[in-house]
Amino acid sequence: MKLGQASNLPTLPTREARVELLEKVGKSLLGMPYKSWNFGDSTGFEGILETGRMLKDPTYFAFAEGWFRAWASRPEPFKPLDCTAPGVAMVEVARETDNQEIFESLNRLAAYLMGRSKNRGIYDTWESLCLIPPYGGEELPAEEAQWLATPPGGTCIDCLHFDPPFLTALGKESENETLITAGVEQAHAYIDALQKENGIFDHFFMYGVPGTWAPGWGRGQGWALLGMLDVLKNIPLNHPGRKKIEDAAKKLIYSMIDLQREDGRWWCVVDSDKSGEEGSTAGFMTTGFARAIKLGIVDDAVVEPSMLKALAGVIGDTNSAGQLQNVTAAVFASTRRSHYEFTPRGFSVPWGQGPLAMAICETDELLK
Repeated sequence: MKLGQASNLPTLPTREARVELLEKVGKSLLGMPYKSWNFGDSTGFEGILETGRMLKDPTYFAFAEGWFRAWASRPEPFKPLDCTAPGVAMVEVARETDNQEIFESLNRLAAYLMGRSKNRGIYDTWESLCLIPPYGGEELPAEEAQWLATPPGGTCIDCLHFDPPFLTALGKESENETLITAGVEQAHAYIDALQKENGIFDHFFMYGVPGTWAPGWGRGQGWALLGMLDVLKNIPLNHPGRKKIEDAAKKLIYSMIDLQREDGRWWCVVDSDKSGEEGSTAGFMTTGFARAIKLGIVDDAVVEPSMLKALAGVIGDTNSAGQLQNVTAAVFASTRRSHYEFTPRGFSVPWGQGPLAMAICETDELLK
């Protein structure tokens, strides 16, 4: 099958129209309120760099370089949320500019991140997990109400997109096997802790509390998939830790294809139609499916049609101003499934605009 020419696939906008849309999406990414650092910055800055490459516009690289040079001039004191730094994008900019100050700060950041204690093999993220009362107002059972009142520590699947890709990217660039090993071990630990038998990841676990929580959150599957694929891109084909990550990524991809709606989208909770729309999931999945095809780890005949349907879906959810619609707010965390089904939506944020930009860019080469 030649990509994009099967009769049952959606009709996509022309490349000219996709480029025009990307210009609008890219401008929105430059206007986001980044905070050095927080959740979503990784997809935001990766989207910025990919947009600049596809548009051949140096403005985007210069924007990212400016942020990263400013951060590198005074990166300390480090804080726990520095684990969300856009490490992959920063390594790229440092490499392209041969900026030793950025590299030095990235190595100091890596040392800080690797100095944290671990739970279930994963570097600690939250000393007090970001639990909030459930969106939708469901009453909590007594034990869960106590956790909300005094949250234990915890770790979320979002962070599979942070530490493992950053450590392996920096390790690859600096030829530091210690960093690569740490990144691969972290990816393995996330898989062991949060991926279920059906391939789908739960959202989080809490320290000292058995089990995992919040199955099927759509955007969470995107964080997991892009994180695993980044690690695969950064490590050698013969790396002994590669197969486990590749198998987990493929298992997730095929599960998400099984759960994909005919219109190319996914529900906010992927197996719950009452959870409503979540525009960002199709952007994440388009990007991930395209990268998996390029890595050669999936059956193209199965994944390509789903990638094209997802691309059509995420573009279809984007308005004339280049804003992706139906993107949910930061979900934080909750022990109640209803929380994820009632998450408010309608936000212009890096975890929506970034995956949209990457979806357009990553598929461009495949659609030529």
